[in-house]
Amino acid sequence: QDEVEEAPPRTVGIETGSDPSKATFTLMHEDHTLGNAVRYILAKNPEVAFAGYSVPHPSEPKMNIRVQTTGVPAEEAFMNSVLTLYKLTEHIETTFDEAIAGYDSRSSKR
Repeated sequence: QDEVEEAPPRTVGIETGSDPSKATFTLMHEDHTLGNAVRYILAKNPEVAFAGYSVPHPSEPKMNIRVQTTGVPAEEAFMNSVLTLYKLTEHIETTFDEAIAGYDSRSSKR
């Protein structure tokens, strides 16, 4: 039998101080692909004053996302951005699948 290598567990750490409008989220086993997408969605939120991410070192399997809001809890803004990104990727996948199905049905009629 072929052994399938299991992916490392994805974990999120949250570092907050006394102000809930500021937090740093550490995501394990993620990189610039997710970091830049989450940062972009956060930056579109008018309640977010600052959103940035960093990958401390290429050999470290972690990424930090810093969020500062104008009042709402940073954790809420972060979770909303992840949910928005999830819905966006679902929409892209659905649209792509529909386009492929439409192409396949048109090309089979030739």
